[in-house]
Amino acid sequence: MNTIDASLRNTKTSGEVNKLRSEGNVPGIIYGGKSETQKISISKKLLKNLIEKENFLSSILNLKINGKDENVLPKEISYDILTDDPIHIDFLRIVKGSSVIIEIPVNFINTEKSPGLKRGGVLNIVRRKVELKCPSENIPSELVVDLDGVDIGHSFKISSIKLPENVEPTIRGRDFVIATVAAPTVIKEPEKPAETEEGAEAAAATGEGATETGDAKDTKGAEGEKKEADKKEDPKKSQPEKK
Repeated sequence: MNTIDASLRNTKTSGEVNKLRSEGNVPGIIYGGKSETQKISISKKLLKNLIEKENFLSSILNLKINGKDENVLPKEISYDILTDDPIHIDFLRIVKGSSVIIEIPVNFINTEKSPGLKRGGVLNIVRRKVELKCPSENIPSELVVDLDGVDIGHSFKISSIKLPENVEPTIRGRDFVIATVAAPTVIKEPEKPAETEEGAEAAAATGEGATETGDAKDTKGAEGEKKEADKKEDPKKSQPEKK
């Protein structure tokens, strides 16, 4: 469990909150249980380092506020739309004996030891997080799926994952799938048939013949047009000679 320092704040206006942020702090609140909601602030640099961890929103933190410890669970973070820096955070107070509903990340281990993946299979992840109902004092940081020895066609369901005591999924009544190891889906394009030498030669010969025939037709047509023109210019040429 991570322990971080936090301070109580007494900001009442947006100007005071903005001043707090300009000094490198992030305002937040702690709510839940029978205690009153507390206004706090945390170092932005420290908070950003914690947020980078994948399971931050499913990890219980110990806030040290003015020398007193408070166990909390991060619930909601607001970000600046331009800088993407955190600008506000809500914490749920952990009360012993109560339950919380929370999404827990799934961690896949030993992928290099899976025969199915070695043979080209694909790990098809259906759920990267699973929503669980947990006792506040027994929240798992992650759910582990071991791929050691797993072959193509195997599927992992929620029943195959060992959950801590009194922890149960919020989806009831069906054994839903977390992931499967599927066969590779590679589509091979058909090969283009190679053109034979005989086919190429036949195509070339046909092309040449068509050109020559066309040229011959053009020549005959030109000669005929010339003779008709000569007849019109000199009618005597078209009459037979008298002996």
